[in-house]
Amino acid sequence: MEDDKKEIAKAQMNERLGPVGTDDNAPDPDASMAAHDQEAGGEKANPTGAGSKSVASKTAAENDPGSGVVASVEYVNGQRRAVIAPEKISGYKRDPDHLLWTGLKDPPDDELRMTCKNLAFSKMATKEILKRHYRPKIIDYGDYILIVAVTISRENKKIVYGEMQMIFGQSFILTVRRGEAMTNTPVRKRLEGSPDLIARGSDFVVAEILDGLADSYLALAGKFEADVEQLEQKMILHGFRESDVRKLYKMRRDLLRVHTSIAPVIEICTRMSVVNLAFVESDSQAYYRVVSDRVARIDDQMNALRESLAFAFEASQMIAQAHQTDITKKLASWAAILAVPTAIAGIYGMNFKDMPELDWQYGYPLVMLLMFLICGLLFRQFRKTGWL
Repeated sequence: MEDDKKEIAKAQMNERLGPVGTDDNAPDPDASMAAHDQEAGGEKANPTGAGSKSVASKTAAENDPGSGVVASVEYVNGQRRAVIAPEKISGYKRDPDHLLWTGLKDPPDDELRMTCKNLAFSKMATKEILKRHYRPKIIDYGDYILIVAVTISRENKKIVYGEMQMIFGQSFILTVRRGEAMTNTPVRKRLEGSPDLIARGSDFVVAEILDGLADSYLALAGKFEADVEQLEQKMILHGFRESDVRKLYKMRRDLLRVHTSIAPVIEICTRMSVVNLAFVESDSQAYYRVVSDRVARIDDQMNALRESLAFAFEASQMIAQAHQTDITKKLASWAAILAVPTAIAGIYGMNFKDMPELDWQYGYPLVMLLMFLICGLLFRQFRKTGWL
């Protein structure tokens, strides 16, 4: 009899509130029923935790500074329905109309292990998720897929690397971020503004996350391009100093590391676009192909910048060699010119008694005139050939 009264009260409350999830500020019927149960003296726990939408759960999921949870939200037909704490997602119902998106940021190992257990991940998958990865990868576990991508940002000319893990299957997504290079909050807000996109399923949402990752790669490429252009202009105008060569080498090394972090994402997206999976729709596969093409173009841009730096370094070497050659020519020209008076002065400085023109009054002026004439002719010839 008491259960019948509860069902009638819940039905009346739903009629007054309308569809669930249309207003985040509307009173929660489950919370009202919990209050009704408390007044009746009996509390009932939800075995799955899927319907829990209490304020306490939301606070624990989003506002606890000691927790790695950024957001853990259930969507029904694309509409935000409830905030579900990770500790209450055990036994979550895998319904095509539902989607549970749990986002963790630098989670403690215990919390991450508990979340994996509640989502019924295998021990092998849990061990892989707990590890820190340095290269992108994709692992298919049958009922769910693990995609690892490397997030990259550039702060004060320094590359900062992070990690993004996406574990998704039928009606659920778990994202695990390590590092400050990227956040999924803008992607989540944009998708919540278009519920039809979230309603397309976890496969499409993961493709959106990868597309957002491609946007961050594109912004990084723009920063590198500006620095490369600045280095090229400096090389053309002033040439490279030793410190500039060190900067050029460091930038080439950073571009190479970025390439090794970006290139595997192309293969991951290509594989998602061609492998037939039960929870990956054909339209989502087309989107993965688009993301793969975007990342490939960005990777080509990174490689082009790296080649530009190589050309700049080679050009600086050729300019330096040409400058050294010019200096060598000038030194050789002046050495040849100065050799004439040196030779004549050396001959007349040998202190022999019987030497031509020693007693002739015009001997000294004639020798000086001869030296200046020969030096002038040599200078004119070297100037004509471009050595001076």
